[in-house]
Amino acid sequence: MHFPSRLFLLPLLVSWHSAAAEQIDFNQDIRPILSQNCFACHGPDAHERKGKLRLDTEEGSRKAITPGEPDESELIYRILSGDPDERMPPPKHGKSVKPDEVALLKKWIAQGAEYNAPWAYVPPKKHPVPELASEWPAKWPDRFILARLDKEGLSPAPDADLVTLVRRLHFDLTGLPPSPEVVERFVTSDDPQAYEKLVDELLASKHFGERLAIYWLDLVRFADTVGYHGDQDHNITPYRDYVIDAFNDNMPFDQFTREQLAGDLLEDPSIEQKVATGYNRLLQTSHEGGVQAKEYLAIYAADRIRNLSAVWLGGTLGCAQCHNHKYDPYTAKDFYAMSAFFADIDEAKHFKVGSNSLPTKRPPEIPVLSRADRKLLAKLKAEKADPKEIEAVKKRARLTMISVPIEPRTTRILPRGNWLDESGEVVTPAVPTFLGSLDTGERRANRLDLANWLTDPETGIGGLTARVYANRFWYLFFGEGISASLGDFGGQGTPPVHPELLDNLAIAFLESGWDIKAMVKLLVTTRTYRQASTAPEELLQRDPDNRLFARQSRYRLP
Repeated sequence: MHFPSRLFLLPLLVSWHSAAAEQIDFNQDIRPILSQNCFACHGPDAHERKGKLRLDTEEGSRKAITPGEPDESELIYRILSGDPDERMPPPKHGKSVKPDEVALLKKWIAQGAEYNAPWAYVPPKKHPVPELASEWPAKWPDRFILARLDKEGLSPAPDADLVTLVRRLHFDLTGLPPSPEVVERFVTSDDPQAYEKLVDELLASKHFGERLAIYWLDLVRFADTVGYHGDQDHNITPYRDYVIDAFNDNMPFDQFTREQLAGDLLEDPSIEQKVATGYNRLLQTSHEGGVQAKEYLAIYAADRIRNLSAVWLGGTLGCAQCHNHKYDPYTAKDFYAMSAFFADIDEAKHFKVGSNSLPTKRPPEIPVLSRADRKLLAKLKAEKADPKEIEAVKKRARLTMISVPIEPRTTRILPRGNWLDESGEVVTPAVPTFLGSLDTGERRANRLDLANWLTDPETGIGGLTARVYANRFWYLFFGEGISASLGDFGGQGTPPVHPELLDNLAIAFLESGWDIKAMVKLLVTTRTYRQASTAPEELLQRDPDNRLFARQSRYRLP
């Protein structure tokens, strides 16, 4: 699948916004320019900041920007300077502000140079659904899409033909093609509800869970092998089955989060909840002779925070492993305080017992029967079946890695990420400071607190998490996210082309009780989803990456 670069998209987004509205929007138009060209030297990282100038905040920018006076602003003077010693960004950095971007900066300064908080860190709010005199929209998201197309002087594509639609639905919801019989039944049906009934049928299929699990398992870097050295097998397949079952059961996403991050900390956890904690063990590990345990525990901690940040926050907290983030408000202390949540994971045993055997040992592990075998075993016991028939079922159990809490290891800030340097400050579990805090009283915060914070819109950042996943779901069924940067909702990411639509989708996800199937059904029953993927040459030239969704995207199957 083709993913356009942010640099390619920026001029296109700028031209769209400028054509659609006269007022310059800081987050849409200006922040990407400053982030790309200025924040590395004049951004959040105080250690690397040059000239005591900070351009990521309104207060800091006033040393270089005179609101209302672009020609009197040092920022514009430096950007346009012909003197290489004065020009910004410095020529040696290989960056430059393009003429259309300079024009936007001047216009923004002339309008008062107002800053807005980064869009990704502001909780979503519900926006009015556009009122349109059109019968085209089938669901409310269509109204946002059509309203934007009207502003741009564009029209949506016609509906795809019925054969294309039935194939599209099957591939998107199950990953499998429809049978000829299903296609024939669908295209010859005169039932006005045939399309929605087909959606319901596919959502109820066991293959739906497999289809979404493919995406989730890639996100959490699932693998059946250790990844280093001999790349031995390790025991984790029951976690894969847990994910498939969770999607098929339509487990609410907040519960899905709690069980994976902290199922072992729940009261009297079930077998499934213990298996779910295999997420915390999905790491590349090494058992090579001479491995320094302390070094690899630091590597594991860093890998885990990078993944957690990308998957749930849509963020790049991993960039703060060695220093404060250069483009976002994350600090190195935030990075290590987040890793401290996982300091109670018992994952050092494998340094002693891990081997080149197949599969290798990575305790703690437990034997687990499949869900079907657990039901069968219960039935056999209730029927007092032959104590041999029962044993035959028990022998089918597979080992799987789980999380077991231990006394937390001490977590320090590692200066420049150096695991040998123990001079750094000791930190305890805490969320990134600019995103709030956890109120646990005198008790040390734990992984369950973190999971609740990620999904609670009142006391945590549930709204932000919902927006990350609304964007991921849109990507799955339209080929592109509303923000093209699925894992970077920060300064280097791409702002959403339809921010109000994305906010409303996030709110809908929350109000549904984190109902995944409801979100999927909403998206695939829109008229936007049902558009043909063909487009006239003019539209392809104007919107080659289909950021306005005036057609359905064309992309290869995963």
